[in-house]
Amino acid sequence: MPDPAVLLLIDLQRAIDHPDWGVRNNPKAEANVSALLAHWRGKGWPVWHVRHDSTQAGSHYRPGQPGHDFRAGQEPLPDEPVFAKQVNSAFIGTDLEASLRAAGHDRLVIAGVITNNSVEASVRHAGNLDFDVLLVEDACFTFGKADWSGAPRSADEVHAMSLANLDGEYCRVVRTADLIG
Repeated sequence: MPDPAVLLLIDLQRAIDHPDWGVRNNPKAEANVSALLAHWRGKGWPVWHVRHDSTQAGSHYRPGQPGHDFRAGQEPLPDEPVFAKQVNSAFIGTDLEASLRAAGHDRLVIAGVITNNSVEASVRHAGNLDFDVLLVEDACFTFGKADWSGAPRSADEVHAMSLANLDGEYCRVVRTADLIG
């Protein structure tokens, strides 16, 4: 892995642990995020964080709610930038793109939640902005969801379809071991 790729962690906040979300996939995602964090920090490579600051009254991601806090063990260090967003893409309404370009970063390694929402939107946006993106599939997770016709889809199915939508066009899908093994 040529450095300095930015490890961009998306929406790793306590809100994602609320039972309202339902059944999720990738139970080892947290361990993989922790492994990526340890590897990046150990190499002195850049780690950047995206935090969702929801404006929706009932959102667990709303500032002032306990879910707004970063998850234990995945909090930013004092020298790691945090970009606050209010929509699904980390590039809309933030200075993420300008900050990456100003720092000379054109490679991103992305992990976080929700695969088919903020992760997918941010990866698509980054790819369209011509960043070289690696998406770490086993350091992301999502939840089961009904498709447009109402048929239930498992979290694994939703995750796999999201990855299929992204791989090859907006990013390259990889696993944690590909980056730190």
